Amino acid sequence: MEFVLDLSLRLLAAAGFAGLIGFERELRAKGAGMRTHVLVALGSALFMILSQYAFEGADRFDASRVAAGVVGGLGFLGGGIIMKTKNHVSGLTTAAGLWVTGAVGMACGSAMYVLTAVCVVLTLACLELLNFSAVKLGDKEVTVIFSSTDQAALTEAMSELKERMKAFSLSTRDGLYLAEMTLRVPKKQYNVDLLAELSSRPNVKLESLE
Repeated sequence: MEFVLDLSLRLLAAAGFAGLIGFERELRAKGAGMRTHVLVALGSALFMILSQYAFEGADRFDASRVAAGVVGGLGFLGGGIIMKTKNHVSGLTTAAGLWVTGAVGMACGSAMYVLTAVCVVLTLACLELLNFSAVKLGDKEVTVIFSSTDQAALTEAMSELKERMKAFSLSTRDGLYLAEMTLRVPKKQYNVDLLAELSSRPNVKLESLE
């Protein structure tokens, strides 16, 4: 029973630590949010537990082989998040965050709680503190995706942003109108205020901001 509780604690720790990173990504309207990060960490933690205990009686047992497979799989998952448009590459930070989240799960699966906590603190510092303390001079290109069931509302939102717009594309999906725009904004405005501004448009939903 004590052994089961120990392994369950590892899974709970992985979910909790990953939830902190996922919550930060959720606040910034990224494609991979809290649920994705928690699932990645849980899977990684469980794979680490399996690598340590599931194959102990097997011939040529090597616990590191499962861990190596997890690292490769995380790279594949992160690669699917990265998107390239004509003028912009987005998703790199989110992909890197998922890669770190996988490592967080693997560390929890190995019961390295203190090391995991330090890693999570440093990750959040990188995502938040460095973002606010970075040099705010010049402009920054961001990719914004809006969706709406009302084409006129979406057109109006695009018209209001035309002075910042560098490129755009329109498409439809499952009855929704989608507008992907590359905007040029001052770096000093690239923060929560920009997210709030873009999220406040009536009848238009902000899908992502990279």
